This record gives sequence, C-alpha cells and structure tokens, in this order.
Amino acid sequence: MTPYTIDDLEHADTHHAIQIADRIWWVGHHQENDIFQCHVYLIEQGDQSVLLDPGSVLTFRHTLRKIEEVIPFTHIRYFVCQHQDPDITGALPLIDQMVGRDDAVLITHWRTQMLVKHYGLRLPFWLVEKHDWKLPLEDRTLKFVFTPYAHFPGAICTFDPVSRVLFSSDIFGGLTPEFSLVAQGEAYFEAMRPFHEHYMPSRDILGYALQAIERCPIRMIAPQHGSIIPEPLVGFMINKLKTLDCGLYLIARGDTDIRRLSQLNQTLRDITHTLLIYRDFKDIASSLLEIMQRILSATSLEFYARIDERQVLHLSPETRYRGIETEPPAAVARILDLDHKQWSTLNVAGVTEFMLASGNDDMPALMLPLFSPAQGTAQAVAIIHLAEPATSNDELSQVIEQMSVPLQVAVEREVIYRQLDMERQRIYERSIRDPLTGLFTRIYMQEVIQRLCDIQDRSPSNRVAMLMLDIDHFKRVNDTYGHNQGDVVLRRVAAEILSSSRGSDIPMRLGGEEFAIFVVGDAVAHAAQFAERLRVQIAALRFDAPMAGRTITVSIGIAIRQLQETLLDFMQRADKALYTAKSTGRNRVYLTLETMVQLHAT
Repeated sequence: MTPYTIDDLEHADTHHAIQIADRIWWVGHHQENDIFQCHVYLIEQGDQSVLLDPGSVLTFRHTLRKIEEVIPFTHIRYFVCQHQDPDITGALPLIDQMVGRDDAVLITHWRTQMLVKHYGLRLPFWLVEKHDWKLPLEDRTLKFVFTPYAHFPGAICTFDPVSRVLFSSDIFGGLTPEFSLVAQGEAYFEAMRPFHEHYMPSRDILGYALQAIERCPIRMIAPQHGSIIPEPLVGFMINKLKTLDCGLYLIARGDTDIRRLSQLNQTLRDITHTLLIYRDFKDIASSLLEIMQRILSATSLEFYARIDERQVLHLSPETRYRGIETEPPAAVARILDLDHKQWSTLNVAGVTEFMLASGNDDMPALMLPLFSPAQGTAQAVAIIHLAEPATSNDELSQVIEQMSVPLQVAVEREVIYRQLDMERQRIYERSIRDPLTGLFTRIYMQEVIQRLCDIQDRSPSNRVAMLMLDIDHFKRVNDTYGHNQGDVVLRRVAAEILSSSRGSDIPMRLGGEEFAIFVVGDAVAHAAQFAERLRVQIAALRFDAPMAGRTITVSIGIAIRQLQETLLDFMQRADKALYTAKSTGRNRVYLTLETMVQLHAT
C-alpha cells in the first residue's frame, strides 16, 4: 500500500490502522476526553514484525484489532518497550499469554528490565545495550538512541534509518485537549510545553537527549503521546524544546496544576529574558508590565529604591522611568529597610510576599518589598497598580513570591547603573571644576569652547568673546599673608565672577591667579561694560584680618574671536590684551583697536 501523505494522515480514519510511512503503521487508539493520548506503532516485517510501546489494558483490544488489519498478531516477534510506565507496558501480561512462538522477545534497556520483570512474564528480555544498540530486520536495521532520564533512567528512542522515522517515546509528546494525529503547525509546541516542563527533570537532561536525537537524519517524529510531527516541523520543535525550563514541580509549592505551573514558569522565564536583553529600564518596566498583565489586571508599575542611606530613587512611567531622587510616600517609607520578620509583623494582611493597598487615587495596588540578599532588608518597593481589586490567595501569593527576585534584580541593577552614572558625573565634575574656586578648568574649556567656536564658524552671528583676568600683585599677597590667605582671595574673586556672570557665560580658572570668562551670542556686544562692572566690584571687596583694609584689583583683557580663528590664537590675543592692561598701570580693562572695531560693528 502506498504510504499516506501528511494531508492524508490529517484526514485518516483513526478507527483503523493508518500507514504513516513505508511499512510503518499507527495502531493506537483515540480515547475520548483524554488529553494524554497514547500511541502504538507497528513496523511490518513479515513474521519478524515489531510492535513499539504496546500500550495499556485500556487500549490493547483496539490495538490488537488494528494490528490484525495489517498482519496476523503471530507475525510479531519483537515487542519494544522504550520505558517502563504502565501506559506502554500494562498490556504485556495479555501479550505474554497470547504469544506462542519461542523466538519472541521483549526489547528494552536493563534499567527498564529491573521493573518490568515484576510482571512475571514468560517473554525473555533482549537488552539494547548488549546488542550494540541495533536490531537487524528484513529490510532495515533499527537504531536505539539512549535518552537517559527523559523521563526515566533507562529511557530509549528508536530510529528507523529507511523511513527516517523517530519513535521518540515521551520526548516530543504533548497534552492535546483536541485529538489530532498530526501536529497542526508550530502551535503544537504549546501542547508540548507543559508536558515536557513537568515531565522532564531539567533542561540539561532534555538537552542531552535532544543532542543524541539530532544525530539522526529525522524525517518524521512519532511520539508516544500527542501528535505525529511531520518533517517541516521537526527542526522547529527540536529548537523550541531546547529553550524550555523543565522540572516544573520544583516551583510547585504544593500546586500540581501543570498548566498553571507552566504559565508561571513561562512568566518567570520571560522576566529573566527581559532582564537579559534590555538595558534601558523603561524597556524593562514596559516588558514586565506586559508579562504581569497575563495574571493580574495591572495598569502600571512604579518603584522606589534606595541609592544610599539618604537618597531614594523613584522610577515611574510619568517620568519614563528616568529616575528621580525624591522623598518616598509614607506607605513606602514604612517598608524600606525592614527585614523579613519586621515586614511580616507590619503586613496585617498576613501575606508575607505583598500588601494589598489603595493608591493615591483609591485604585487598588500591590505593594511588594524587594529584599536585598546582601543586606537582608527591603531596599526597594515595587508598586503594581491594578484596574480592579485582587483577591489574596495562595496562587497570587506564589506568583508574587516567584516574581519578587527577578524584580529585585531589575531594580537593583538599575540602582547600580544609576550609582555608576552618579559616580561618573562626580568624577567628571571633579575633572572640569577647580576644587578651590568651583570654576571650570582648562579641560572643560578645550571641550566646550571649541564647540562654541565650531558653532560660530557655521553661524557667524553666534559670536564668542573672551575676558581674561589676572589678580594684580597676587604674589605679594602670598608672600605677605601666606598661601592660606591667598586661597581666600582666590575664592572671593571667583565668587564675584560667578555671581556677576550670566547663565550663558562660561567662567573658568586658567591657573594660579588667572581667570577667564567666555561670553557668547548677543552678550558679546556688552562685553566691555561687563568687564568694567566686574573690575569695580572686585575692587570693592573687603577682607577680614589680616587683610583688613587691603584692596584687591584685577586687570582684564578682552578679545572677540574671528571666524575660523583657532582657539589657541583666540586666547593669545586675549592674553596680549591682558598684558597691555597690566603693563599700562593695572586695575583696568583693555581692548585692542581691532576689538573695539568689532564691538562697534555690532
């Protein structure tokens, strides 16, 4: 008979044996209202035929009828049990009574034999590991693939290299509420997900089994449960299974509903994935909110997190999660810095993972303390705003408890990033600010003033002027009153420069007693008046003892930058004007004729 195509298989009559490949038949039984469908397969080889995973007492009479539609039952010599569970071995006592031939054997792994032998069967065992993991047949040689712990220590799969069908036992099985002999597209993975997540002990074990399976050039997967997987879906399903986090019951905490646990597991995995792929906290929060909306009527997320003993960072959608240092609201302040015991005492709702509360707009919210593992105290609080009240129950408590660690990691990471940014800013400020006077330094000048020059070259109306100042006879101050008093003078002069400068001006200390103020834009036209006013204000400064009665004056030179002029040449012209001011008597403002012409031209 010509093998069915995939389209034929999708519409085949499951009340009869169905050919799925060359001399390979599905002889299972569709049980109504059973999401755990079990399949049996027959490899037709004359009187050397093979029956894979014979099935249970519940289905064997149907399987026997379908076998007889293809071959006489007496033609079966080999009965393959890929693991020991009763859904495939339950029918063995019936088979044992029916088999009359002396050469019939039960094929399995020695670990499975240790359990199946307790059926007290007459059938002898044929162990795969003692036969080089191969079974020669009439027109093909079956290959057995060892897949330990998936789900049983001695679990095996069977591969037919002629048809390239993998009889995969539990692997690739699914929980299918609606029976379908053939997987209907990639969506079938969602039937496989909960089955594998709870049935397989771990991702590493499943991954090991998949690696062994991938060595076979598979065209079709015939699992014991769920649906047959055709060639176009084989690679997709293998790769998707590699991504699963198995051992689902490890997070069960008494809950054995695998679909609910699978949803929780997927939620936790998506949260972890979010933390891995996103750097910007806005993206993290947006993704976390979307994930939470699967299980809660969440409308928004906000966080309060300690930066240090004094500062608290507020991350909210209103500020696009940029992070604002703020005073936390009273309800949050009560939670911050509590340890687990103090939190349990405070939380009168009796649910230790969160507190049901009302927000400022009387909308319900969940307040979740995020405990720092290092300190053992709540260093952050997550507030999940809800569209409708949530009912406090074990399921919600479990979900929130499982989510608290990823949320804590996300917020803690953002706080670390923010602390690093603040530290970088402090370092940058120290590099561009003179520690004695608070004015900008030459490092800042090289960066910012060059940018202003570039702007002027592109747009000539954005002119730049430089006022270069020098404290007259400053060496006498240091020699007479000491360097400490000299520092007092420098700070007072700098304070006067800062207070006189406009927001657009850039005041800086060039070094020693020399200062500069860069004036930009329309203010350049009034640079001379500004310089004169500043000179007068500094001369009016009064000092305490030991400099009581001593007057401090400054000399100021002014230059206006010319188009395409280098910063160095620009500064040298200002310095030359300052030298003229000092050499012609000090305590004065000097503009070169060229500068005066430029000013009058405005």
